[in-house]
Order: sequence, then structure tokens, then C-alpha cells
Amino acid sequence: MRAGDGVFETLRMVDGVPFALTRHLERMAASSAALGLPTVTVDEVRDQVLRELAVDGGEVAGAARLRLLWSGAGLQVAHSPLPPGGGAMRVRTSSWRRNRAAGTAGHKSTDYVDNLVALREAVTAGADEVLLADTAGMLSEGSATNVFYVVGGELRTPSLATGCLPGITRGLVLEWTGAREVEEPLDVLGEAEEVFLTSSTREVEGVAWCDAWAYAAPGPVTADVIRTFAARRDAHPDP
Repeated sequence: MRAGDGVFETLRMVDGVPFALTRHLERMAASSAALGLPTVTVDEVRDQVLRELAVDGGEVAGAARLRLLWSGAGLQVAHSPLPPGGGAMRVRTSSWRRNRAAGTAGHKSTDYVDNLVALREAVTAGADEVLLADTAGMLSEGSATNVFYVVGGELRTPSLATGCLPGITRGLVLEWTGAREVEEPLDVLGEAEEVFLTSSTREVEGVAWCDAWAYAAPGPVTADVIRTFAARRDAHPDP
């Protein structure tokens, strides 16, 4: 596979059952088409994934991370145990910028080096995750997460126009909470009462601090989102 010539999905599984598999495969298919990769047929790929998980059997007991990689070489499926969450997140902002006009913007592409460099700098500074603005200075996303925040009691998240990934967990939180998509400068986080991050493996995790800004973690809005997400997830494994 050539550098960057692929798309991938990362899912959370419990006892061999992947969560929101259809949404992940639909996103993979859309990204593959947008980036000129071979066509992803959702039903065929789903069948392959479920066959491989059935063969693995007891090896995927408990919480696990499922990684799907699609390229010109076909589909690769891998899984590994998912470590427990580490509690409230510590976050730094970065001078690196998300290019909202890039061809890979909004796609989970293997062209991932910018995210890795920005994250490495944040981790060196004592953080768990990094947040980036787009080229217009608007808050966009984390290296592997989407961001939500509360201002004046209103739950907000950056719009897709900022180049952020249309995260599966992000989309479900939007559907289940009525959060508002906005374009606001990165320093809006200084006005926020609460901040939380979402991803398929982390689900919903409160942020304790971002740079010099401190937050309740989880605050009341975040705690309610965590409860809502868990209840919906448990009721419908493929929403």
C-alpha cells in the first residue's frame, strides 16, 4: 500500500459484537469513493467482518478495539483488547492547523502524520489529546476525537465545514442530544463550562483541562450525555 493510500475504521466491540458497524462501513464506502479507492460494498464487507469475528470466537471476549483497513489490496481486519478509560482527559491545543480544503479533510485516511506529530507534542507537554483549529482559526477536532463544549448551557460542536471528521459517536451524540453545530474560534474553549471528547473507542469522556482552562469533568451536561449514550448503545448495537 502506498503512503496514505487507504481508509480505515476503528470500532468498539463488546464480546465480539461491533457497535454501529453499518455506520462505520457506510463512512468507509463514502471515503473510499471520494479518494478514488476501489469500491466498498457495505453488505459484502460486513459479511467478511462478521465471518472473521466468528472464526476468532472467544478471542474477542470483553471490550475490544476492531480495526478495519481498506485499500487497493482489499480489507484487513484486526482486533485487540481495549484498555479501560483513564478518566478525565487532559488536553493541549496545537499550532498545527486542520486544512479544511484538503482532499482528505473529513475522511479517515491513512495519511495521518499531521495528527501524530501534533499529538506527540501534546503528550510531551503532559496531555492525553490535542485539539486543532482549522486554517481559518476555527475550532475543529482532536487528533483522534471530536470535541463538544457547553457555553451558557448550550451544547455545541464544530461543524463539518471546519474539516473535522464526521465521527460516528459525534453523529450519534448530535442525534440523541440536539447539540448545535457551529463555527467558532478555538479560544471559545475559554468561555466553556464543560468540554468533552468523543470517539468510537472512548465514547464520551469529560475534559478536566485544556491549556490554562479548567472544567468540571464530568459536568452535569456531560454526565447526562454519558448516560444517554450508554443506554442507547446497549439498546441498539447497530443504530
